Amino acid sequence: MSASAVVTAEATPAPALRRLYFTRFGFALVWAGALFATASTLGPVSIALLVLYPLFDLAAAVVDVRSSRTAGPAKGLYANIAISALACVGLALAAASGIPAVLRVWGAWAVVSGLTQLGVGLSRRALGGQWAMIISGAISTVAGTSFVLQAAQPGASLASLAGYATLGGLFFLVSAVRLSRSAAAH
Repeated sequence: MSASAVVTAEATPAPALRRLYFTRFGFALVWAGALFATASTLGPVSIALLVLYPLFDLAAAVVDVRSSRTAGPAKGLYANIAISALACVGLALAAASGIPAVLRVWGAWAVVSGLTQLGVGLSRRALGGQWAMIISGAISTVAGTSFVLQAAQPGASLASLAGYATLGGLFFLVSAVRLSRSAAAH
């Protein structure tokens, strides 16, 4: 699904968010599988995947901003766009230094973007389906800290990032389903 297919001018952002969350779920699963298959080394494919994930996050935040204009201010989403852009650059640069450097950058991004996601989820509680985003933001913050700690361990691996993406994707699926139920109830 293209980003333009997700962007709509609906009065409520819930249907657009539901589609976006389903898309993010699918992307996370495919990405996690691809990274897991290449996680043992930092090669061209794994580096491209590492940069692609925050780039996709950035694009999803742009779609979210455009589709939820009627829901009020999107300061957290704009912050997420900036954070993800920095993560793309940081991961590309860190890849030259090895897996521990990548884990440190990914961890820092996970902490900051997790706190941002937590804030956005809290501000959207009235939409329904946001508790999973709130929990996901909190877990992202904890996971980010664990990635930074993993970077100091011998044999650091990218495999844990695939698990992180899978769990995040599952939270997007739960939120999409909850938004569907909220919409059906109204």
